[in-house]
Amino acid sequence: MAALSLSPAFCTGTRPYNQGRRLTAFELLHERVRRVRRERGPWGAELGAGPRDGGRGDKAGTESAAGAGGRGSAGSRPAPGAALNGGLCPQVPELEKATVRILRPERVMGIIRSIKEQGMNKLQVISDFDMTLSRFGCNGRRCPTSHNILDNSRVISEDGKKKLKDLLHHYYPIEIDPNRTLEEKRPLMVEWWTRAHELLLQEKIQKGDIAQIVRESDVMLRDGFNELFDQLHNYNVPLFIFSAGVGDILEEIIRQANVFYSNVNVVSNYMDFDDNGVLTHFKGPLIHTYNKNNSVLQGTEYFQQLSTRTSIILLGDSMGDLTMADGVPSVENILKIGFLNDKVEEQRGKYLDAYDIVLESDETLDVVNGILRYILIET
Repeated sequence: MAALSLSPAFCTGTRPYNQGRRLTAFELLHERVRRVRRERGPWGAELGAGPRDGGRGDKAGTESAAGAGGRGSAGSRPAPGAALNGGLCPQVPELEKATVRILRPERVMGIIRSIKEQGMNKLQVISDFDMTLSRFGCNGRRCPTSHNILDNSRVISEDGKKKLKDLLHHYYPIEIDPNRTLEEKRPLMVEWWTRAHELLLQEKIQKGDIAQIVRESDVMLRDGFNELFDQLHNYNVPLFIFSAGVGDILEEIIRQANVFYSNVNVVSNYMDFDDNGVLTHFKGPLIHTYNKNNSVLQGTEYFQQLSTRTSIILLGDSMGDLTMADGVPSVENILKIGFLNDKVEEQRGKYLDAYDIVLESDETLDVVNGILRYILIET
């Protein structure tokens, strides 16, 4: 090969495609051929420079494992979370999106294939809601969570809005701080949720206002939500939404999107109203970002009723979402997909270690839908 004097050569991945139809990055590195990255080739995982400039939502995040870290830098260390997904699964082309990062691609494809082999009757989907099924942002602006929808609505006094916003500005940086342990964060999250709920109780919120509050909000579900909910409903796959948000608001969002199907089950923080429809308290137990596990599901029989559903696709956007499947009696396969929405560079390492697939600043459900199409549709 060296006799061909290839200089420079274009390369797109670290593994042979169709048994040698194109040169691999490893071969080029071995023969000391200068490599040039194609910025957006057809196979997603490409060699050379790091993520393109342009801010959140424009990060390619697809450096290859051989020679990544600069144009033509032979022998450089691999970039963390190199996707390596060029040609990895032609049946799921969505995995080649520039927003996708996969640390262990062979393992991921093994899980996906195993879930498909087990069949749709063994599958259930467990998902967070805020900033997972709903969007994190749109056109440079943050989209509201279910709590934010209530906090910023017309039924909240100006003084109440200010106090709730002060809590957000104080506690949200703590929630996403990659340098704090979960043990440090948990009591502070309880403190935040408790104080916020106490402020909401003072506002005498009317149950009859909830639908209008949601209609007037800027909440958006991720692009592709219709396909996700429809696929799961059509194939009778249970969707369990485990949310630290406000259940009444969350359910209304799904209802107004016309996707609150019979296979959807929600566990969240629900409001309780008196006979006049005025908010009096929040029902327990309190669910916050970092206690979404079996401890708050005690007394429910949901997972026991689905004991045969041993294949799980888990969707989340925080470290706290990783424990959402803890109540499942026996798990044979679990695929964890994480939406990395904020502080991408700082949190990338932890997300790649924790989630099988990480979607960076991706406001769609394209990857999830692509995987489900492959699993559910007979081939």
